[in-house]
Amino acid sequence: MPLVYSEVLGRYVTVPDEPRRIVSFSPAITETVFMLGMGDAIAAVSAFCVRPEEARRKRRIGSYNTVRDELLDEINPDLVFTVTGYQRDFALRLSKKYCVYPLELPVSISGIVDTVTKVGLVLGKERESRKLARELLKKIALTETTTKRLRVYVEIDFGEPVSFGAYSYITDAIELLGCENVYGSSKCEWLKPDLKHLSRAEPDVFIYEPKMFSSFSYEDLLTLIEKRGLSSLSFVRKKNFFLTPGPYDFLAHHGPSFILEAVPWLSRVLKEAESKL
Repeated sequence: MPLVYSEVLGRYVTVPDEPRRIVSFSPAITETVFMLGMGDAIAAVSAFCVRPEEARRKRRIGSYNTVRDELLDEINPDLVFTVTGYQRDFALRLSKKYCVYPLELPVSISGIVDTVTKVGLVLGKERESRKLARELLKKIALTETTTKRLRVYVEIDFGEPVSFGAYSYITDAIELLGCENVYGSSKCEWLKPDLKHLSRAEPDVFIYEPKMFSSFSYEDLLTLIEKRGLSSLSFVRKKNFFLTPGPYDFLAHHGPSFILEAVPWLSRVLKEAESKL
């Protein structure tokens, strides 16, 4: 079996030529494995792996960084995929017993494309992954940008309000589209937003992503804006506040569909907002 070097683990990982029992705890990697034509080899996924639709029918044995060990032992996977960040310690623990290949969380759009290539290399799907990478790059190249540099505030509900700094692919996407994230200069991936800072920043656009699986509505967003005392800000007066398509993670998902679906959606929203200024 081939040895594949893992930068995250700092050592070589013995990966089977043709994995037949893959467990993926990363929604982005799960989506990529399916798009590379190896969905049948996935034996189990995390509760948050919902793309593509076929992934929702796979056995669920854990969350982002938890797993029922007895179920994992029962499956006896020959390859386990994770990412870094919140899953780093989780990956290190599992790697003591299983063949675990963790991938770095992307900090840019190009990092998402790179992840696709890396997954393909690990799976022995080099041609397929490079073809998919080229398709993603073409999609990016055709994306329409704004002419005005709008100031954008993005918030996602992860049980508490979260926004994004310089080390986020979301910030990179906003910049790619010709705009500016109000927290884009913060030297971090994510942060807890400060409402006072938000008022001073005076964003032109507010984009809100509800908690995954919730039934949060546009009316709920209006109520949230009012409760936070943001009603006087210009994005409210110009009706430049937007709710991401639900009920699954949308911007908070760094698989290929972020480029294929989320970036075009962002482009349309920002162009619409620009037309109101």
